[in-house]
Amino acid sequence: MSYPRESSLDPTGAGLDPGPMGAALCLVSAACFGAMAIFGKLAYDAGVSPGALLLVRFALAAALLWIVLLVRPELRRSGSASPGRAAAGSAGRLLAVAVGLGAVGYATQAGLYFSALRLMDASPLALILYTYPVLVTVGAVLLGRDRLTPARVAALVAASGGTLLVLLGTGGASFRPLGALLAFAAAVTYTGYILVADTVVHRLAPVLLSALVMTGAAGTLGVRAGLTGGVDLDFGASGWVWLACIAVVSTVVAMLAFFAGLKRTGPSTAAILSTFEPVTTAALAAIVLGESLTPVQLAGGALVLASVGVLQGPIRFPRRARLYV
Repeated sequence: MSYPRESSLDPTGAGLDPGPMGAALCLVSAACFGAMAIFGKLAYDAGVSPGALLLVRFALAAALLWIVLLVRPELRRSGSASPGRAAAGSAGRLLAVAVGLGAVGYATQAGLYFSALRLMDASPLALILYTYPVLVTVGAVLLGRDRLTPARVAALVAASGGTLLVLLGTGGASFRPLGALLAFAAAVTYTGYILVADTVVHRLAPVLLSALVMTGAAGTLGVRAGLTGGVDLDFGASGWVWLACIAVVSTVVAMLAFFAGLKRTGPSTAAILSTFEPVTTAALAAIVLGESLTPVQLAGGALVLASVGVLQGPIRFPRRARLYV
């Protein structure tokens, strides 16, 4: 189910026009998410386990967001509709979907992502994960939220070919078929997450929605930790530093910016603008981790990024855009 959006439609009537603020928010979100793979690698080197990383990440992020809402309660009401003003049944369903986004969608995607990160380098992982903008566009078309043009069909073919080149060109010790499979599963899961989030992002304020998503994810991971004997938190101060970076930069800031950008742009455009993430990851991996991409991988990555970039054509920035928080 889709809800009406509170932003100006583009001149063609095909969807939302992101405007400079919507585009900027999506790019900020992508840059913050792009740094997560680097922080994750550094956390692993400091002795942090995947289970501890995920649980601490979401629990700390949820705590920070609820503190913000406690200090600034008006941020709960900055959405287009407030659960308190909606019918009880509708509000309950809305909150349940928001918590479910974290408990099912985001917790699963994050688990797959960080499991893949243990098996492969950050750069090829980012490139495989970034098949999701194509998947989001296909999903939006199938759900009647967008149109599939011949140009987009060509872009989908190019993206598939680019992904194949990335996989064939890896060839290094860090590549594992299981890692590639986990990375693609994370992309599929994130696709579903974005498409579902698009149905509630216009009904809840970004901070409240982010807090509910983080709480749901932390709850799922906490239950899993309890059933599997807990998580090992016996690591040094450097591990906590990298976990704090993941929770604050690559979770709280990244998610707030993404939901605010998604509200202005819609799912396909937000996903396309988010292709700045693998660029950030690859650049930081080269600078911080000393990783490198082969020429074949670079060509495949260029195909993937170029293909998703042409799915909706050039982004238009109107002189007078209606902007909402």
